Amino acid sequence: MTEIVNLTTMEVDALMDVDGGLNLTDGHARLVLTPQQSDIVARIPEMFVEATRRPFSEIELAAHKAFFSAVGQHTAPVGTGRILSCYSSTLATDIVARALPAGATVAVLHPTFDNIADLLRTRGLRLVPMSEEDLLAKKWPGAPVDAIVVTLPNNPTGLITPEGHLRSLAEHAARNNQTVIIDASFRGQVRDAQYDTYAVLDAAGCAWITIEDTGKLWPTHELKIGMLAYSERTDLPIEYAFSESLLAASPVVLQLITQLAGDWVDGGYERARDLVERNRATVKETIAQVGLRLADPDSQISVARIELPEEGPDSAVLHKEMLVRGVHVLPCSPFHWADPESGLRYIRVSLARPFETVRKAVQTMAEAYRDLAPTPSAH
Repeated sequence: MTEIVNLTTMEVDALMDVDGGLNLTDGHARLVLTPQQSDIVARIPEMFVEATRRPFSEIELAAHKAFFSAVGQHTAPVGTGRILSCYSSTLATDIVARALPAGATVAVLHPTFDNIADLLRTRGLRLVPMSEEDLLAKKWPGAPVDAIVVTLPNNPTGLITPEGHLRSLAEHAARNNQTVIIDASFRGQVRDAQYDTYAVLDAAGCAWITIEDTGKLWPTHELKIGMLAYSERTDLPIEYAFSESLLAASPVVLQLITQLAGDWVDGGYERARDLVERNRATVKETIAQVGLRLADPDSQISVARIELPEEGPDSAVLHKEMLVRGVHVLPCSPFHWADPESGLRYIRVSLARPFETVRKAVQTMAEAYRDLAPTPSAH
């Protein structure tokens, strides 16, 4: 690899590494199944049988009920026909991008995962950045913005939009005839992000669209579901855009999600949190030995940004050195999709990995940084 195109390109490179390099790129849960999850996965053959016996609508409804309840979204429009099951949240995002009017202006949180901006741009939409500072200050964009995209929690910073701030945004959008779009792909990992956003949005009277995802929660090797929900007030052709992309999600995967959501509320959440926080602690301790620190110490999601001092190597340089040493991480410039230069001082690692993988990878990062940095900044 000589040229970095986007974050997903780097994630694919990590997956395809024939030398078996350590992969701390994507936020998917690349973990060993817990005993409870193993028991569920062992029942997949039964799920194939059920998929031929039970109506798809019944299987899908059960999955929606289980998942939205597990992540605290008790007023989500389950059973109304306004939740569409996709095979990924990326596909759901593309469906939304195609449903928005051509040439519409969309405000997108900045920084955030670059494929959100890329998908919207590809569909002919005009983007303007909305900083996390503006979000926290409740400085909401006005005309000509037609839709506002928020990632909750945000990737890579872990910022959680407070409930009162979401209410303020939704009320602003209702007054200005804007659509609120929420990417909640990491919501299931963090209790603080699990206030009922659907109740907040509906009470404000705005048009809204949400995208939920299971891929960040469970180590199911791309057997996942992205759920696209929308409000009664949304008049965009979402169902038509959906029909252009797929017939239906897999009823087998939907059953798998139902069972894993049940485990999530029966101790699975706590088991996953313990591992992520143990990994975060070892990252913090290891990088401190070379004078580095976590950029977002309060983040609770399964990724962590590391801040690089101005006098040392930037993330592009460190990333290249890490590749030489067989470790894949993400430089943060692509997250800063409207201003890549502002992401040069950050690098992101995934924490949804076995402990030893994280420990070895971050030790290698510390060694690489020590070798690259001027002596005074490394001690």
